[in-house]
Amino acid sequence: MLYLRESDVEQLLDMPTTLEVVEEAFRQLSAGNADNVPRQRAKATGILLHSMSAAADYLGLVGWKQYTTTHSGAKFHIGLYDQASGELIALIAADRLGQMRTGAVTGVAAKYLASINATKVGLFGSGWQAESQLEAVAAARPIGQAFVYSRHPERRQAFASKMSEKLNLQVTAVDEPRQAVEGLPIVITATTSREPVFDGEWLSDGSLVCAIGSNWLNKAEIDLATIRRGKLVVCDSVECCRHEAGDFVPALEQGVFRWEDAVELGDVVSSSNAARDQEGITVFKSVGMAIEDVAVAAKVVELAKDAGLGLPSVCVV
Repeated sequence: MLYLRESDVEQLLDMPTTLEVVEEAFRQLSAGNADNVPRQRAKATGILLHSMSAAADYLGLVGWKQYTTTHSGAKFHIGLYDQASGELIALIAADRLGQMRTGAVTGVAAKYLASINATKVGLFGSGWQAESQLEAVAAARPIGQAFVYSRHPERRQAFASKMSEKLNLQVTAVDEPRQAVEGLPIVITATTSREPVFDGEWLSDGSLVCAIGSNWLNKAEIDLATIRRGKLVVCDSVECCRHEAGDFVPALEQGVFRWEDAVELGDVVSSSNAARDQEGITVFKSVGMAIEDVAVAAKVVELAKDAGLGLPSVCVV
């Protein structure tokens, strides 16, 4: 069995590779060659255990991701099993991997759902997940400018400086939420907010909203107006979003949205035509799926073997 540390994943995984792997995972999921189980949570005093699993028949692998959250932070691990033998073949420290795959899902959504002329992005959030969101969209589309807003001026300015240099594009920290929405073809929310971070009436027709920060029913980054204006609503998984996407709760309660109208990202990816609607808003909601983790973990293991990285036993740390 191979054990991969965070440093190994950091060395091996880049965004173009992650985008390719995640896109194929959604295509295979739509084709019925993979199976995904939504996240479950177990609670104890001071800790939550989050568990999710998937079977990737097209890769000959099954696996899980489990992570704990406490007041001191989160710890992530992925386990991969050989489908034929049932043997555990890899254990992977998966904080960086999760960051990359979460960004890549948004990148895939932008590839298929954003306007073909989209060169600008508005971004809410200046944390670690926001970094990979911007990196992925910039890798998937010809982005030249980004406008970032967060509640802390010093953090959004530091984010703008860091990502401008890292991605070689113009990232501007803005002082008002509206400046990260109006006139922009892509708007991404990657925050920890429990309440909507912008007014959906600010959105321009034809824009794509990607909401990735909330995976709890009592948290929402986008408002009722955004959902109401959404002529097309796409989910990474409708089943998973029904289970934990609080962004839709007010719209469901007021009868302006039905789950039957939502579209799976895998079906968009596997269709011959990109699902762009220039007459209205497109909403993409991602809560995170184990099939993404399993697919990216499989690629990391392949790369690690080629590079001779990793440890042969989890007893060696």
